[in-house]
Amino acid sequence: MEREALIEKRVHDYYWEDDLNCATTTLKTLSEICGIKLEQQVIDSAVGMHGAGKFGAQCGLVEGTLLFIGIFCRSKGFDDKKTVKACYDFAWEFQHAFGSLVCRELRVEGFKKENPPHLCEMLTKKAMVFAADYLENVLLNQKN
Repeated sequence: MEREALIEKRVHDYYWEDDLNCATTTLKTLSEICGIKLEQQVIDSAVGMHGAGKFGAQCGLVEGTLLFIGIFCRSKGFDDKKTVKACYDFAWEFQHAFGSLVCRELRVEGFKKENPPHLCEMLTKKAMVFAADYLENVLLNQKN
């Protein structure tokens, strides 16, 4: 399955069938794209990472990708300094592409009961393409 079709399907299914949050969806989707198996503890750690448990803090799309960048970089033999720089660079590029790293600014509707479920589905799909492009175009083209 081509990458964008995979992102489209996985994000939709993880949201609507599994009712996962954005950070968990990000981790699972990127791990499948990159062929990296995630331990259950990593998945468990993301359960409250959607704006810090709906607090509206750092976006789970960013948090999930940052966690995955650490896993990805280690799998490629990158040292800590290079991994930290990769996280910084991703955050900088995400902020410039999407306007913010903060959930309450990206999801201006907040987390109100009257909101439809999975309000961030379209944003998630765009962010997943962005993250996958970052991993492929930036990190894979660097030497460890």
